[in-house]
Amino acid sequence: MLRVSEIFHSLQGETSRVGLPTVFVRLTGCPLRCTWCDTAYAFHGGEALEIAEILRRVAGFGCQTVCLTGGEPLAQKDAVALLAALCDAGYSVSLETSGALDIGGIDARVSRIVDLKAPDSGESAKNRWENLDLLRPQDELKFVLASRTDYDWAVSACRQHRLFERCPVLFAPVQGRLDPAQLAQWLLEDRLPARFQLQLHKVLWGNAPGR
Repeated sequence: MLRVSEIFHSLQGETSRVGLPTVFVRLTGCPLRCTWCDTAYAFHGGEALEIAEILRRVAGFGCQTVCLTGGEPLAQKDAVALLAALCDAGYSVSLETSGALDIGGIDARVSRIVDLKAPDSGESAKNRWENLDLLRPQDELKFVLASRTDYDWAVSACRQHRLFERCPVLFAPVQGRLDPAQLAQWLLEDRLPARFQLQLHKVLWGNAPGR
């Protein structure tokens, strides 16, 4: 049984799967409170659903790509079982997680998108650095950045932990706090192998829930 905030069909707005039609299963609850969070509506409420019912609703969209997100999906212990069930059902599955919780024990078929929190998020102290050693080439690491301080911190972390050699690394600006063109310029000047990204769903539909 899991508490679900919403299940919807949209385009993937982030990660290397950007633009791909995807069914999103957003679980309720998160132990973090990032200063720039754009899904605070998922902190509370939601609907209690059994895994079988979640699978039934996902199947109704007729889409083979599924993303489990939140909130923080791993805050619910049955999220691991749901991920395995989605894989068993033949879906291409990704997980979006804050990186504050253990990503070990997740079905190997799942692509894990780990969001390492920079200082301006207010939650960088909760990063679980042990997760970095678990990253595989099919996983991705994401930095959401609000300032030059965040950018410098992210670059230092990537170099210190050799993250560019582990998996794709994504740098994204916080909407309304860091000019996307400025972040792009920094990446070009430093010749980093990070991937710049904007949130496609916000470009298309703004901050509307269920998009």
